[in-house]
Amino acid sequence: MIGNTTQTLLVIEDSDEDFEALRRFMQKEAVLNPIFRCVDGDEALDFLYHHGTYRDTQIYPRPSIILLDLNLPGTDGRDIIAQIKQDQNLKSIPIIVFTTSSNPKDIEICYQYCVASYILKPIDMKRLAATIHSFLIYWLDIVVLPDTVSK
Repeated sequence: MIGNTTQTLLVIEDSDEDFEALRRFMQKEAVLNPIFRCVDGDEALDFLYHHGTYRDTQIYPRPSIILLDLNLPGTDGRDIIAQIKQDQNLKSIPIIVFTTSSNPKDIEICYQYCVASYILKPIDMKRLAATIHSFLIYWLDIVVLPDTVSK
């Protein structure tokens, strides 16, 4: 088993295939963290700011960590990062970018906004499995995340 039942993971991913692969690996590793998914940037902002269908903070808690695809419909990942990192209440949430973009400008912009990690999604399934496994072990089992209960 990996993770912590009190630390929520928010996955912002528009690809059903990519999310399903992640979900399968997490199930295989018996991840304990509650996992929420948003499929576009606007939905993610609603989740983070408890707007629309995400008003209930008991059902939709503040995430302890965010796994973010950059290329999203609507508000894209770059804009989400900028907004989170300028918000006093959200900026301490670690953001891990998990994307297919190897564009040096994207990498530079993300690190300028202080993302915790920038991970390229491998095309090869064995490499993808190894990458997701490393993410799960490091971010959900080794790293000590900020306490979100008191915020």
